Amino acid sequence: MKLLSGNSNRPLSQAIAEYLDMPLTRAQVRRFADLEVFVTIDENVRGEDVFVLQSTSYPANDNLMELLICIDALKRASGKRITAVLPYFGYARQDRKTGGRTPISAKLVANLITRSGADRVLTMDLHAGQIQGFFDIPTDNLLPSRLLADDIRGKYPLGEDLMIVSPDVGGVVRARALAKRLNDADLAIVDKRRSGPGQSEVMNIIGDVSGRRCILFDDIADSAGTLCNAAAALVAQGAVSVSAYVTHGVLSGAAAERVANSVLTELVVTDSIEASDPVKACPKIRYVSCAPLIGEAIRRIANEESVSKLFD
Repeated sequence: MKLLSGNSNRPLSQAIAEYLDMPLTRAQVRRFADLEVFVTIDENVRGEDVFVLQSTSYPANDNLMELLICIDALKRASGKRITAVLPYFGYARQDRKTGGRTPISAKLVANLITRSGADRVLTMDLHAGQIQGFFDIPTDNLLPSRLLADDIRGKYPLGEDLMIVSPDVGGVVRARALAKRLNDADLAIVDKRRSGPGQSEVMNIIGDVSGRRCILFDDIADSAGTLCNAAAALVAQGAVSVSAYVTHGVLSGAAAERVANSVLTELVVTDSIEASDPVKACPKIRYVSCAPLIGEAIRRIANEESVSKLFD
């Protein structure tokens, strides 16, 4: 087995390699003067089971091209099986047509990864479950609910006043899965309306949150506007405190400042995306490593063992 890392999130790749007790494959992933991506694999990979570690986060297009070119290089070097490991799958929010003459970019990216030579895909908490069906190769979608539930148990006392909150109707299934792991905690839903990309307005709170300790749970925080608006609405409805758990901390633009100035107690995210300097400096943002979850999934795939048992 070989582990090859792109440049999108080297700290996470190193943590996964340490979990598996094996080094990252020596390779050069660099740019020409005009910023074309060039890849050289400096080890023999013929007949090997190779896992390419690369989140397609900002800059999404550059990191996607790195992934595709790494896969092509491995295919031409006679790698036996190539698995694209995407802790964060960019373009996942473009999973359907939202109007006339608009693309389904998530399907396009799935086609690109498949046609580049990948034999299977390993990713985590896809924005929409149907994206698995966009791939014509085996695709494993890791669920972080156990990982985050363990962190919640360690940080927050479980009790009848604890309530899991979905920030929108579409995330109810995700939030319910987390609530079930926390002794069947109660569930509330934020009814919001989007006025445009990255803009949302809270309309109603479904459920009684008065006197409750609320934990918002979502898959992606980009501008963090949805989380901050939802937290303010929950406090206005009588919530004692509001914190948030998010799988993928995109946190672009002024997101870190927005979180710092919000009523959120803290925002906890996994390290599927490498933190920017403003995010690292925000005292309210804390990281939980997903390296053990991804590393164990890689080990099970390499050994032809069940991956679904990780979610039991």
